[in-house]
Amino acid sequence: MEAITEGVNNINITETYKKNRIQVSNTKKPLFFYVNLAKRYMQQHNEVELSALGMAIATVVTVAEILKNNGLAVEKKIMTSTVDIKDDSRGRPVQKAKIEILLGKTANFDELMAAAAAEAGENGDAEEQTN
Repeated sequence: MEAITEGVNNINITETYKKNRIQVSNTKKPLFFYVNLAKRYMQQHNEVELSALGMAIATVVTVAEILKNNGLAVEKKIMTSTVDIKDDSRGRPVQKAKIEILLGKTANFDELMAAAAAEAGENGDAEEQTN
């Protein structure tokens, strides 16, 4: 019986962990850290899932809008829910809002990324020549 319980627990763990999910915090990293990380995830996995709780939801929406407005991403799915989080100071569960935004690559994502990389390379060369 213990082996069955352990097997069920392992299945739940692997399903909840996704390689292309970014859990965004509004206090730990700057906004463009998440924008650049999402670009890298889309290069590797063709899509990225941005996830946040509570006050970090505004950060996730901003990251998604930056990627969409730059022509790099399209919205595939938006999911909202509430999650019970145990508050140690109060000793009872507190409900927090949760959002998950699934973004996919646009048709010209690779072209835009290549152009941005070439532009960054040219700017780097220009700086080296002036020094």
